[in-house]
Amino acid sequence: MSTLLKVKGLTQTFGAVKAVAGIDFSITEGHCVALLGPNGAGKTTTIRMITGLLKPTAGQLEFQGSAQGINHRALIGYLPQAPSFYPWMTGIEYVIYAGRLCGLSAATAKTRAKELLERVGISGAAKRRIGSYSGGMKQRLGLAQALVHQPRLLVMDEPVSALDPLGRREVLELLRELKQETTVLFSTHVLHDAEELCDDVIIIRNGQVALQGEIETIRKDHRQPVIELQLERDSKSESWLNSYMARILPKGSAEGKASLFQSVQLENGIARFTVNEVDAARRSLLEELTREQVKVSRLEVGHTTLEDLFMKVVTQ
Repeated sequence: MSTLLKVKGLTQTFGAVKAVAGIDFSITEGHCVALLGPNGAGKTTTIRMITGLLKPTAGQLEFQGSAQGINHRALIGYLPQAPSFYPWMTGIEYVIYAGRLCGLSAATAKTRAKELLERVGISGAAKRRIGSYSGGMKQRLGLAQALVHQPRLLVMDEPVSALDPLGRREVLELLRELKQETTVLFSTHVLHDAEELCDDVIIIRNGQVALQGEIETIRKDHRQPVIELQLERDSKSESWLNSYMARILPKGSAEGKASLFQSVQLENGIARFTVNEVDAARRSLLEELTREQVKVSRLEVGHTTLEDLFMKVVTQ
């Protein structure tokens, strides 16, 4: 597939603050791409520059088949994190209005509005005032207006962050369908959403690209074996676990074991060991548990997730 958008040296400064520091990446046509990063990393600023809402301090945006210096906003559909609507308008009036702003004829805008409201699942509320819409309905309406002019790139900033679990699930299912039809770029700090939907990820930290690539390739190149251990909750188990964790850390005192374990995290009573040699580490762990007669609720072997990699990258 060909490259739809190429970003070169994109930079944005606000006074003495460099919010985005010369980032480079490309978006392949037909792919769904997640822009990942902690709050304040520069995700929204990057999206605002791509969509033409903010002029870059430096850098270039190159769209496939477009001459340098051409306004690319007609190629983009945009759904901001907190979309604003006219509450007195009905849903269909708003989408027709958006279509007319994009240069569609009145007849075409009306046809597209009806099609899209049906597509996003709110045709039954087309003639209701937007002020009566739920959060999930407003996000669906926002998607309809973003798609009304058939953009080549759909850009969304945290599209499900403000929704309740049901609304979030509904919008994610809709995005799963839409990515089959157009190129999608969306920012999020919810790693599970990226893993579910995306072909590629771009992780940014402090306004710079920390890691990017196809999600399957990143998983393959960076995943590490993990052992999760959950013990029965009693004072002996907790005491043993604290002692064992201290001994196996890379800077611990137990020779041999330190080379098996990279790190350990304890959360909600579950110890998560990132290991170098999974069979040897599991054997060592089981020997300790048997010798100390520690009661085990669960022991499970798996691999690090995209969220593990994200945390590692953004905290380096």
